[in-house]
Amino acid sequence: MKSQLFSLLLLGSFSLPLLAQNADPFTVYKNPQCGCCSKWIDHLRDDGFSASGENRDDMPTLKAELKVPANLQSCHTGVQGNFVFEGHIPSAVVRRFLDNPPEGAYGLAVPGMPIGSPGMEMGPRRDRYDVIVLMHDGNHQVYTTIN
Repeated sequence: MKSQLFSLLLLGSFSLPLLAQNADPFTVYKNPQCGCCSKWIDHLRDDGFSASGENRDDMPTLKAELKVPANLQSCHTGVQGNFVFEGHIPSAVVRRFLDNPPEGAYGLAVPGMPIGSPGMEMGPRRDRYDVIVLMHDGNHQVYTTIN
């Protein structure tokens, strides 16, 4: 009995930081017909994030309200807390951003739909692409490059 209690306490001590880190759920806004958006939601969930999809017929309006620049848009837009996540961003990059968001940043974006990115897996091909950090001052820059 004592060993079971110790195991539960030990397990809890490892899972608490993960739960605290992902306390705010993701809402992923997407077009109802988009399949890759649902795959990206699954990708987030597989990495421990709480994520749900919300179908929208007004994606251009929503993206404008969330200040996603037109040249950095993709098919879906995720929101967690005060941050915006546009497109097929790897969950590990999302996690790194949330652990230590750059000063003045309001999110990340992967423009377009790069082949091989999470949700866009279509065989062995993998495009190289940039993840862009969205800055309140409008000076968006490369956050990381995915090979």
